[in-house]
Amino acid sequence: MSTRAAARRPVGTVTRGTTNPNRLRRMDRWIAAVHGAELRRAAEPVAVDLGYGAAPWTAVELLGRLRTAAPATRVVGIEIEPERVAAARPYEREGLVFRHGGFEVPVAGRPLLIRAANVLRQYDEDQVAAVWERLCARLAPAGGASRGGLLVEGTCDEIGRRHVWVALGPEGPRTVTFAARLGSLERPSDLAERLPKALIHRNVPGEPVHAFLRDFDRAWAAAAPYAAYGARQRWLRAVRDLTADWPVTDAPVRWRQGEVTVAWGALAPRG
Repeated sequence: MSTRAAARRPVGTVTRGTTNPNRLRRMDRWIAAVHGAELRRAAEPVAVDLGYGAAPWTAVELLGRLRTAAPATRVVGIEIEPERVAAARPYEREGLVFRHGGFEVPVAGRPLLIRAANVLRQYDEDQVAAVWERLCARLAPAGGASRGGLLVEGTCDEIGRRHVWVALGPEGPRTVTFAARLGSLERPSDLAERLPKALIHRNVPGEPVHAFLRDFDRAWAAAAPYAAYGARQRWLRAVRDLTADWPVTDAPVRWRQGEVTVAWGALAPRG
């Protein structure tokens, strides 16, 4: 293979590509809520759905959800498998295109959002930091009133009931968000199976994420009397109790959605 051909080869490996409509709705709604202002301030906001899979549903849905917050947003769906790109092309429309590529993110300029859901799960843990660094380097830089672009990387179950993601800016990791359809949870630590690759192997004694989930389960158990008023009220009480010991960065308006966001530094792996 020539040097030029090798240089054009997308960076990354092909994923299984399995996806379902509405699988990423929790992540999308969170992005629209917390990053919508950044998208609205930009003259030509571009969002990337990186590794959308064998069907284009997640990219189509991302466009619709982001446009509720920032009507000028454009979405570029990027896939490393050429056949998937060809299959997605009939779904292109105003504001939505599909491109062949990988972690090099082949779009003009610096996007304000890169969403990479269920992409790194097949990678080794020691590969994650390099991928994060590469993707963060492609984000729009911070400046003035802007914190810059946002990388959202995480994992969810097949129908989007349980989801955990890391949010990163140009400077690196910022937060970890746990989100669930509350009726599906027996306890908060059920979300452990959906931890992103950077954390899933760290759910062991001595690691911060293990301590967080242990404390969350304890708070959930203590909030059992609130279950009489529904799972949402029990979640709200448990999260409120968590704030005494953990740096929860969001407010009840997000907790009511079955979410809680914690500063990355509190959950970052040791060593």
